[in-house]
Amino acid sequence: INSEGKRNFINPKKPKGRLYNLRNWFSIIYLTLFFTLPFIKVNGGPLFLFDVFGRKFIFFGIAFWPQDFFIFAIGFLAFVVFIILFTVVFGRVFCGWACPQTIFMEMVFRKIEYWIDGDSFKQKQLRAMHWNVEKIRKRVIKFIAFYGISFLIANFFLAYIIGMNQLIGYIQNPGENVGTLVSLLIFTTVFFFVYWWFREQVCIVVCPYGRLQGVLLDKNSIVVAYDHKRGEPRGKLKKKEGHTSNCTGCTDNVACKSSEEKFAQYTHQGDCIDCFACVRVCPTGIDIRNGTQLECVNCTACIDACDDIMTKINKPVGLIRYASENSITKGVKLKFNRRIKGYTAMLVLLVSLLAFLLMSRSDLDVTLMRTAGMTYTKLPDGRLSNLYNLKLVNKTHKDIDFTLKLENLTGQIELVGTGELKVKKEDYTQLQFFVKLKKEEVSNWKTE
Repeated sequence: INSEGKRNFINPKKPKGRLYNLRNWFSIIYLTLFFTLPFIKVNGGPLFLFDVFGRKFIFFGIAFWPQDFFIFAIGFLAFVVFIILFTVVFGRVFCGWACPQTIFMEMVFRKIEYWIDGDSFKQKQLRAMHWNVEKIRKRVIKFIAFYGISFLIANFFLAYIIGMNQLIGYIQNPGENVGTLVSLLIFTTVFFFVYWWFREQVCIVVCPYGRLQGVLLDKNSIVVAYDHKRGEPRGKLKKKEGHTSNCTGCTDNVACKSSEEKFAQYTHQGDCIDCFACVRVCPTGIDIRNGTQLECVNCTACIDACDDIMTKINKPVGLIRYASENSITKGVKLKFNRRIKGYTAMLVLLVSLLAFLLMSRSDLDVTLMRTAGMTYTKLPDGRLSNLYNLKLVNKTHKDIDFTLKLENLTGQIELVGTGELKVKKEDYTQLQFFVKLKKEEVSNWKTE
């Protein structure tokens, strides 16, 4: 919020530079994968599926069911430990380079905003402008563009939940799936609200990952950092006292001895000239020179902005750079300390356990139990009968046929109804049957 207690709307200046170009290329790959993966099929099924309602999850074409929850739990723990280890070493790089919120906000919606409203200064002018034809036109175009892209994103998120084939079926018959369409419009509106108004507040207020930095980062963590030893004390560029600039340009085609001579008339104590270029490009509105802050998403926009200024005043780049606090204050390089070793060992252990569970995982999960609340029945011919429930889960991409037989006793199996002895691919089936044994075969109160 601002000094008046109102929402502080941030209009960052459009960044440019080497790291921003790298983020552009990474975002292109990222968005291509996001919009392509739902179309990729493995053995007739999706590559990824997160069907929460159907309790079915598919990762890289491998289906996981509620019976595999322990494997999913181990995988989730491994992922959390990886995030912790990654944050301990590299800080909040994930937020600036790979988080969907940042990718869509900075690399999609923000670019559209620059195209429609202009750069930072023009956006502020437009906000302060009274409603007229130009402002209404730009706001309508921007609204349609933002809501349309939000609708597209919502559809693809739905595709990851129900599958692309089912989504296409819904699109072809919208009248028969009004409930799904209403839910889709609700999610679209949520996405639109986030990218139109809420924006960086997601990272600052909602996301818990930023707050985790307080317990995960230490003085050896590599973050976007300001070199205060080199930059302080800050000061504006000033001419040397008594110097009069009377340069009228070279006429004898003789080059300057060095680029430093061109700026020899300027002097200041630290390399930071207090130009606020790093602040103007920050998408969360912070001043990185105040140190590591919760709001910093490590987007590196401030690095590009500062390097550009340093180049213009013929100073070495890297006043703001990826560095640890110890590397700046003490010149110490990152070491593989006990904390990192501990996290690494835990991660290796969890990944090894996960690999073992995946390799030893059965394709057919079978649960056989005697029907609860039922006792054995004595038949007219003297035999004893018990009723059983059988549930089978097929985790493969092929139908599985099965048979039932008694392996250790002489008796009879009688199916209840006309159940088919087949489990369809990526599906489950349930049936009941009686086991009938001669009384002589039952010697104990409990007989396997």
